[in-house]
Amino acid sequence: QVQLVESGGGSAQAGGSLRLSCVASRLPYTYDSYHMGWFRQGPRKEREGVAGINRDGTVRYADAVKGRFTISKDDAKNSLYLQMNSLKPEDTAMYYCAADTSIHWPPYTYAYKGQGIQVTVSS
Repeated sequence: QVQLVESGGGSAQAGGSLRLSCVASRLPYTYDSYHMGWFRQGPRKEREGVAGINRDGTVRYADAVKGRFTISKDDAKNSLYLQMNSLKPEDTAMYYCAADTSIHWPPYTYAYKGQGIQVTVSS
């Protein structure tokens, strides 16, 4: 059974930083075969794509996080990261990592998704 396990969430003050990590295991193919991404769902909000990184390293960001968030991956560690800087209260949400062998957007449409981790930003 595929596992995507997020870590690094928690609470931060507005203007602060957090770094999320996601480790993948039991994927049908090698990790570097997958396009990876993050999406989030805030309280009383719809799911929202946050960032994606393709197999070749090409990245994409939602307008709401451009210039503040950075997505990266380490294929040797089967790991995905999301560095979140200049956090805002509106970034408060459950954050999920996702994986798929096909390129599409947003990441919440990917075949595999983690259980999510809470990020809370206070003003």
